[in-house]
Amino acid sequence: MGFDEEWAQLRAAAAARLTAGPGVTPGPVAALADPLGEAREAAGARLAAFRERVVLVPLDERGGLWTAQLGGLDWICAFSGEEALARFAEARGEAGQEWAFRRVAGARLLDEVIPELDFPCGVALDAAGPDGAVFPPVRGIVPGAAALDGEVAA
Repeated sequence: MGFDEEWAQLRAAAAARLTAGPGVTPGPVAALADPLGEAREAAGARLAAFRERVVLVPLDERGGLWTAQLGGLDWICAFSGEEALARFAEARGEAGQEWAFRRVAGARLLDEVIPELDFPCGVALDAAGPDGAVFPPVRGIVPGAAALDGEVAA
């Protein structure tokens, strides 16, 4: 089951619990005992998998890690493989262009690269794919000094 499917199932279960009356079983998704707890567990597992993975990060014209701005934050765009990077290039209308990239461990991006930046930044994984994820600059994902909700928010 993909991230989007799992998230949709958890959201449906939460909505069903809110609308069901006392003693009413809202259906098969109600079998989830604690949707919020299960969502946290799934997010934690996704973060742990990212930290252990080596990802591809495109390079910008200056040779630095390529970022994009969304929602007032910068995001390092990372990809699980060349196929995911190719989907992203195609979505941007740049499929014919050659994309230089660097292989970087997910943990290194979160623990070393982001804290060295002088602006808040998260990581967007597989932005143009069905299993994309974001890792925002918050405690529990990046070191406290680099987290927006940390000791010394940037």
